[in-house]
Amino acid sequence: MVTPMDTLSRLEATIRARRDADPASSYVAKLTAGGRRRMAQKLGEEAVETVIAATADDRRGTISEAADLLFHLTVLLADMDVSLADVLAELDRRDGVSGLTEKAARASES
Repeated sequence: MVTPMDTLSRLEATIRARRDADPASSYVAKLTAGGRRRMAQKLGEEAVETVIAATADDRRGTISEAADLLFHLTVLLADMDVSLADVLAELDRRDGVSGLTEKAARASES
């Protein structure tokens, strides 16, 4: 059985492998060539599209847009040399901590 982590690990490996490909033949390479600002812009667009689908109560659309969102997030993370394992470790660190407490701690660090 394929687990969600298998899928995300495969996605991350594919993205990292395609970053230096020919932008004419790889969407990941095209995004990479466009620079971090373009990657972040695409991530923002996908986030907005996910919100629109969710507020329209469009389950199928939300699933599709959330997949696009995860894809574009993974592209941006790869560009910053941040792995999904790094993000998961941060989530593990926060496990059991109230979201309000965690948010207040981040605000006090700024």
